[in-house]
Amino acid sequence: MPDPDQPPTTGYAVFCGLDVGKSEHHACAIDTTGTRLHDKPLPNDETALRAVFTALAEHGRVLVVVDQPASIGALAVALARHMGVDVAYLPGLAMRRIADLHPGQAKTDARDAHVIAEAARTMPHTLRRVGTDDETLAELTVLAGYDDDLAGQSTRLTNRLRDAMLHVHPALERLIGPRLDRGRVLDLLAVAPTPQALRELGVDGIAEVMRPRSPRLARTLPTQILAALDAQTLIVPGTAAFARVVTGVATQLREVHRERDDLATELKARLEAHPLGPVLTSMPGVGVRTAIKILTIVGDGRAFPTAGHLAAYAGLAPVTRRSGSSIKGETRSQRGNHALKSALFLSAFASLGDPASRAYYDRKRAQGKRHNAALICLTRRRTDVIYAMLRDRRPYTPPTLSEPDPGLIAA
Repeated sequence: MPDPDQPPTTGYAVFCGLDVGKSEHHACAIDTTGTRLHDKPLPNDETALRAVFTALAEHGRVLVVVDQPASIGALAVALARHMGVDVAYLPGLAMRRIADLHPGQAKTDARDAHVIAEAARTMPHTLRRVGTDDETLAELTVLAGYDDDLAGQSTRLTNRLRDAMLHVHPALERLIGPRLDRGRVLDLLAVAPTPQALRELGVDGIAEVMRPRSPRLARTLPTQILAALDAQTLIVPGTAAFARVVTGVATQLREVHRERDDLATELKARLEAHPLGPVLTSMPGVGVRTAIKILTIVGDGRAFPTAGHLAAYAGLAPVTRRSGSSIKGETRSQRGNHALKSALFLSAFASLGDPASRAYYDRKRAQGKRHNAALICLTRRRTDVIYAMLRDRRPYTPPTLSEPDPGLIAA
């Protein structure tokens, strides 16, 4: 069964391995017999890259394989595509394992480039597709990666802020900690980072700081804050120093939240501009960020012959284990694209408010499956639907009451 994540690797006359570098790559090109056609350092600029690709194309159809398709390898990939040259990617782990099959233990750019070229010629199954060159998808990929970075930064800063508050005043942390996603709570901590500063503000002062952006919370939280402060009269050593930490971290976290909010608006606009964006978001449980994750990983779905291929790629298909007469059965796959699997799983969880998804989930629970197992079943079922939606480019249509199966179907 062909792997939909692999590029086509037949019909090539030249296999060019490119060990990419910041200022200089090393290019090693071989033909179908393994004879070296080119083996030299290659500056990372358009003129030099174009000259090499043009010269290699005189020998026939060329496949360029890189060990890093983004960042330092982005120019080579973009130029090869612009010239009509096919591009593939050899993951680092696969490259290290293949290098062990070659004689010698040296680690040089020239050897690595030759290993990449030989892998393309003799072991095409180790290669992977390089991301799409569709402009909208490329922009979504970049911005979604930035959004992921901001999300990680937000988590780190939130944990740091809660740790500082816990050290100074545990009761206050229990009250405010879960509300750090509220902008005015961060504004309050930036202005009054210590219990003493909060007491000096009083109910009216706290409410005044919070009211512009959180009017409802400003009516209830100030009184609760002062009640929490009364639970502890002891001033923990280091509180003054922690005030500097709380102020700084709260300010940083507030800016990260603002940047994510602005970025979310831009991501939504770009997703709506893509033909498949509204198709994906029409499905219950698929929001903007989930749709972008699916779209940037799966694309239009044409790389997957069937829904089963997509499920296997996401690690949702069971793996058969059979050896002799003692080992028989199927186990949960530990492989696949974990980012895609996580997005699909969380999407299924978010869809439990939809009647069709809830009915399917409840039916699996009634069969004796635990919560996570039932969700995996629902995720697998929804993957079939997503595949059909992408294939037909048609939005989700809920099942009708006249249908015998209350599960999920696609239009």
